Amino acid sequence: MSEDTQQAGFPPPLHDHICRTVYWLNLTIQRIHKAMLDDLGITYPQYLVLNLLWEQAGQTVSELARKLELEPSTLTPLLKRLEAGGLVRRERDRKDERKVLITLSDKGRSLRGAAGCVSSNLLEKSGMSAEELNALNADLHELHDRLTGAPGGSGS
Repeated sequence: MSEDTQQAGFPPPLHDHICRTVYWLNLTIQRIHKAMLDDLGITYPQYLVLNLLWEQAGQTVSELARKLELEPSTLTPLLKRLEAGGLVRRERDRKDERKVLITLSDKGRSLRGAAGCVSSNLLEKSGMSAEELNALNADLHELHDRLTGAPGGSGS
């Protein structure tokens, strides 16, 4: 961004907006993932939920929603579709009937091995090394944490 533009109080050119770059990058990554996810029979949001369940089994709807930064009411239809596809089970928590636990089915667990190709494909298409992509991801996490005031970030 030029100093003249910044001093005049004008917004920077669209190319210089980080929000535009991150938005565009997100759409591009989703398009790259789509073909592979279609072969697996899942959508990108479903893939994100499955990743969380592969990391830690038996999470509540609220826990998943918090980690995905979604409202539980937004997540519920997605979970119902995963259940209809035989990938997860939704069960009331025996200790607290108000909570719904989401667990992987055998089919959902077995999908993990096949889903590894999704990240490999992104790595290949990016032309970057795994270390470069990991460093970029760490930088983006730090920016997110600073903007949201999450632990480790300075917030505002």
